[in-house]
Amino acid sequence: MDLLNNNEIFIFFVFVALVTGLFSFVVWAMLKMVTWGKSMSKGAYLFLAFFPLISIIPIPPPTYENVQKAKQELRKRKGDSGDPLDDEDELVS
Repeated sequence: MDLLNNNEIFIFFVFVALVTGLFSFVVWAMLKMVTWGKSMSKGAYLFLAFFPLISIIPIPPPTYENVQKAKQELRKRKGDSGDPLDDEDELVS
């Protein structure tokens, strides 16, 4: 498996061409969206400006309930081990 094999070089250049073409298409599409947004009202332009940011940021799962369950488990383990509960733990509940 020589790196200078004709098939591997051809596949490499096809891969580079596909990646370059895809990148160029994405840049072109984004420029078209911006020019289309500029011709519309300001509200639509702002929507187009923030839409990519909304889709990139993942929505985190609700972790508040998980934290509360973990605190309850910790209190239960402390109670089972025979250690006296702290005043701080009693104030939290």
